[in-house]
Amino acid sequence: MAGGKEPIEVKFRLFDGTDIGPSKYDPSTTVAALKEFVLARWPQDKEVVPKTVSDVKLINAGRILENGKTLAESRVPVGEVPGSVITMHVVVRPPQSNKSGIALNSLLPVPEKQQSSSPKQNRCGCTIL
Repeated sequence: MAGGKEPIEVKFRLFDGTDIGPSKYDPSTTVAALKEFVLARWPQDKEVVPKTVSDVKLINAGRILENGKTLAESRVPVGEVPGSVITMHVVVRPPQSNKSGIALNSLLPVPEKQQSSSPKQNRCGCTIL
């Protein structure tokens, strides 16, 4: 491994409690590459299936990880046991439709005018422990 660094073992916990992995990664692996790994191994029997890397968010120790950062930069060593498996939570952006019926993948807040006229819907049943 680069610079003599030990590989980091990571598993990805999906919204329904199932896991992908664990697998070992070089500390220089980017978050975007981890998301590609998750997409490639996503179970096809799931109700929600992400289509692109931008549909997936990885969370480690309560922080949303940035695509351009490396695994080493994204680690939170406080509370980690050396040699243990790091569990990252995977959140998928639900597709949202606009008035023309085109699916939008966005978590941007809805403007107040639209909020008051549209009924409230609970779209996510995820729980992050």
